Order: sequence, then structure tokens, then C-alpha cells
Amino acid sequence: MSRSGSGEALADAFDAQRGRLVAVAYRMLGSRADAEDAVQEAWLRLAHQDPASIDNLAGWLTTVVGRVSIDVLRSRRVRPEQPTDPLPELVVTEDGDSPTEENVLLAESVGLALLVVLDTLRPAERLAFVLHDMFAVPFEEIGQILGRSADATKMLASRARRKVQGTPQPADERQQQRAVVDAFLAAARDGDFEGLLRVLDPDVTWRSQNAHGVAVKLGATEVAIAAERGARAEATAWPVLVNGEPGIVAWTASGKPMGVMACTVVDGRIVEILSLRDPKRLAEMDLPGRPQ
Repeated sequence: MSRSGSGEALADAFDAQRGRLVAVAYRMLGSRADAEDAVQEAWLRLAHQDPASIDNLAGWLTTVVGRVSIDVLRSRRVRPEQPTDPLPELVVTEDGDSPTEENVLLAESVGLALLVVLDTLRPAERLAFVLHDMFAVPFEEIGQILGRSADATKMLASRARRKVQGTPQPADERQQQRAVVDAFLAAARDGDFEGLLRVLDPDVTWRSQNAHGVAVKLGATEVAIAAERGARAEATAWPVLVNGEPGIVAWTASGKPMGVMACTVVDGRIVEILSLRDPKRLAEMDLPGRPQ
């Protein structure tokens, strides 16, 4: 990003909006890499725009990011692909008896369960819900992005809201979610295949990243087999919250981090597992529970 000449003020104004724009795009797209790409596209378009023609920079940038995001979402539906991007940023915090304000806010903003539910929405529903309910963008402005009236946009957001209302709230449901994850871990350690199937959603997805890339396993049977195999490793498991969801950090006997796992629980079953075993990423994280 060039800061020479008259472009310096424009670049500074854009930088002031970047964090919010990335947050908007991330909740729209569920991928940090895609969110950064959408925001970069907004900057490229801004750099070719006459600043005098923009009355509301924040609104203009939100509109651009919204349009780019909905194009990406529609493209995914036309050409669905297996996710191959690295796992999203994982924020690991202590899983205490009572949630801290920081953890609650984190869970509400980037909780994995919410992203799972958002993925079930149609692109227009997701845009209307995210922009209005999460970022207070007026329906008139959202309608301009979608090419629909404010009333039609309001109906989209209402329909999306009804679908999202079933999303578990970690602050209230944490003990139940943790019990499901504990049952999953116990069944894996005991080699209880039927026990694993009882706590896994039939369409569960397991994304695992190691030093070589990301592997994806689909379906309860395949995930249960992988869980049994992984539980054979000798490790100390420490309960944590990962992006506000119940998870664990696994440590070797020598005190080196072996992995981080996060589970999204919906209606008493695990619908998604993210596991990170990349030594480089693990070494960069501040992880609790290191054996003494």
C-alpha cells in the first residue's frame, strides 16, 4: 500500500477501517484468507476512486466488501470445493468455571458454532443478517448491495435470524457442550466405536492441519476411526476454550505442545472438529496447561 503524496490520507483512512472490514468479511465468508482478500479488493477499488465522490467512506467500503463477499458465497454454491485453506486463527483461553467477559465476547463474535449455522444460510440471508444484526448497517444500505428493497432485505434478515436462533450460547450451554466433548475423548481413549458414533453428527467434518497441509474427513464413521487412531498417542489433555468453543490442548510428556482441538457442538452432537498439529503454528501460540 503506497503512502506517497496525496494517497497518504486515503491510506490512513482505509487503515482505520481495516479491522472492522476484516471482521465483516470473516463473518460473511468464514475464512480469514478470503476475508483478507475481500478487504484487499476494497482497497484496490478505493485507490482508483475519486475520494471527493465518496460522502461516507465507512459505508462505501462496507458496500464494496459486502458485494465482494456475496460474489464469493454465490461462487461457492456454483462450484463447491473441499476446503484446503489453513485453519482459521485459533484463540485458546482457559476454560474456567465461569466465563470471563473476554471469552463471552469472543464466543459471540467468532464462535465456531455460529459460523457453522451461518454456512446454512443463503448468501443474501447471510449478508443481511451479518451486516444488520452484527454491524448495525441499515436495511436501506444492505438493500442497495443486494439490489432489493429495504422491506425485502428486512425479511431476509428476519428469516436468517430465525435459523440462527438455535445457535448454542456458550455462556449458558458450556457445561453441556463440554460434557459432549469429554464423552467423545473418553470413547476415543477406550476404543468405544459405538460411543463415538453416539456423540458425532452423521455429517460431521474434521479438518486437521499438520506441517504438510490440511486434511479433511467427512462423516461419523470416518471421523470415529480417525479419533480412535489418534487417541493411541501418549499425551496429557488440558481442557480449554478455542474461539469460545470447548476444546483441548495436548502436551507430550516432555512439555511440548502436540496439538489443539476445537469441537462445535449443536443439539448434543459434534458437527465440526478443527485440529491443529502444525509444530510451527503451535510454537507461536500461548497455550495453557503445559505439564510441569
